[in-house]
Amino acid sequence: MNYADLALGTWYPLGGINVIVKAMTAIAEEQGVEFRLNTDATKIVVENGRVSRVLTSNRNYEADLVISNADYEYTDRYLIDNGLENYKAKYWDNRTLSPSALIFYMGTNKRIRSIQHHNLFFDEELDQHAKEIYSTPRWPEKPLFYVCCPSKTDPTVAPANCENLFFLIPIAPGLEDNEAIREKCFDLVVSRFELITGEEIRDSIIVKRSYAINDFKSDYNSYRGNAYGLANTLMQSAFMKPKIRSKKIKNLFYTGQMTVPGPGVPPAIISGQIVAREVLKYLHSI
Repeated sequence: MNYADLALGTWYPLGGINVIVKAMTAIAEEQGVEFRLNTDATKIVVENGRVSRVLTSNRNYEADLVISNADYEYTDRYLIDNGLENYKAKYWDNRTLSPSALIFYMGTNKRIRSIQHHNLFFDEELDQHAKEIYSTPRWPEKPLFYVCCPSKTDPTVAPANCENLFFLIPIAPGLEDNEAIREKCFDLVVSRFELITGEEIRDSIIVKRSYAINDFKSDYNSYRGNAYGLANTLMQSAFMKPKIRSKKIKNLFYTGQMTVPGPGVPPAIISGQIVAREVLKYLHSI
């Protein structure tokens, strides 16, 4: 039995990652940015090679330029007219995607002694799980999984004598996703967790929520329900990634994990810095 336990200690602020979002929002609002929440963009209107306005579920907005942080494929194929997209459907169909994920968010009414903040369970074959993600996509039979217990280092995320947990199983994007499949995986990983740690948690779970492919699609319009954008293969790295600037619409820009430099929280933030520089170049040229 091979159990690897990692205490990474990076990129976790007290209060959770959401405090970074709140801090960035506050800075933006100080600079005059206005946020319109719970508002779906339904169409980017292009006239004479430029975005003129954006239609949304609440109202329409005149636009001098647009930066889309929505899923790149969704913006390209569903928010702008055919013929104006950067990449056709065939391009996306031929991309190698990073995995999606099945995540279980849980709270227990007791402390768990034998784990740390970050924990990797590598007690099954890595090669087999990798095949089930990339070569022969299907739900893994013996998945490797990650367990996060932020309440080990952050007392603000759980009540006293309780734990805040999430279990993450990497899975292939585009799989059939339903509650029965999720529950089967839940039983599998919890049983293995209890066997390896020697601690029973099943009867102590007082809060539980699952999140997987269907949720990535409905919440983020994520292409095939992927969680991490394009896989970092040689032909999908650096300048081979989808372009930040639209090839056909002068004032449309893309940002996020599908563009350079790639997936992950720090790269996605860097993508915002890159697109900001491109926007300034555009504004100085007009």
